[in-house]
Amino acid sequence: MSYKVLITEDINESGKELLREQGYEIRMGTGIDEETVLKEASDCDAILTRNATISRRIMENCPKLKAISMHGVGVNGIDVKSATELGIQVTNAAKANQNSVAEYTIGLILLLAKRTFEYNEGLKAGNWEIRSICGMDLEGKTLGIIGVGTIGTMVAKKAFYGLGMNVIGHKRRLTKPMKTEYGILTNDLDEVIRSADFLSLHVPLTSSTRNLLSAEKLALMKPTAYLINTARGEVTDEKALTKILAEKKIAGAAIDVFDGGIPNMNNPILHLDNVIVSPHTAAFTGRSLERMSYQAALGIVETLKGQVPTFPVNNPNPIDKAS
Repeated sequence: MSYKVLITEDINESGKELLREQGYEIRMGTGIDEETVLKEASDCDAILTRNATISRRIMENCPKLKAISMHGVGVNGIDVKSATELGIQVTNAAKANQNSVAEYTIGLILLLAKRTFEYNEGLKAGNWEIRSICGMDLEGKTLGIIGVGTIGTMVAKKAFYGLGMNVIGHKRRLTKPMKTEYGILTNDLDEVIRSADFLSLHVPLTSSTRNLLSAEKLALMKPTAYLINTARGEVTDEKALTKILAEKKIAGAAIDVFDGGIPNMNNPILHLDNVIVSPHTAAFTGRSLERMSYQAALGIVETLKGQVPTFPVNNPNPIDKAS
């Protein structure tokens, strides 16, 4: 059967090729605003999205829609609850980018510790004396990890085995501290924050993690500590973080994600001299983008074939959808 698939933004060829092999018609989107997506998906059987918000209104006005697949892991841009109620399968590319993000996180920790960007900018400005500032060795320093899932565990192991760091991780469902091969896990969030020389965030964005690092929690950090966020911008209180960084109450931060996605260029956090920023690119390697494209397309193929998807996000109510 020939199905139509809207791809809201361009993706690596691997995913498109998989869809073409099934005989599906691919429609490349021209915008990610609600009206454009609604118009272009109106007769589609599936949507593959990167940054578009897929609302209930879109779902209700696309009568053939059976699958929505996320090019990546986080699905906070998709109304999963509504999709479930409407019998629409949501999938993602759950195992596409974990190692890429973990490596990027370790890279940010090294850049902060060794003060590489300060040396780079100072020397390019003609300041040879910038070499008088000192970096730090990571061996023996404590890495605090909030969210010890797949990515958090990879970061922990790379830091422990590769850099000789001590690791303490926060895992909410633990009833008592637990020793692992790479460090200690605890359900005491405050202890993790207080202990960390480097505090790295690896939790998804949910109602319980939004503003998890509030002004109160940020105030628990050591004045010599650094924050690394490659998770979601909304996990921190961005205004409180900006204030604490501007006042030099912590040493600095490396931020790959921002509240609301794309930051306004007037956002003060972009202009602080103790902050490294990047445009949500922790997962953007050639291999990772290939895997994300393929896994996102795979979820659509599996769903449209009536198979249980490899990377399901929800378990939709079985209702009859027009084909």
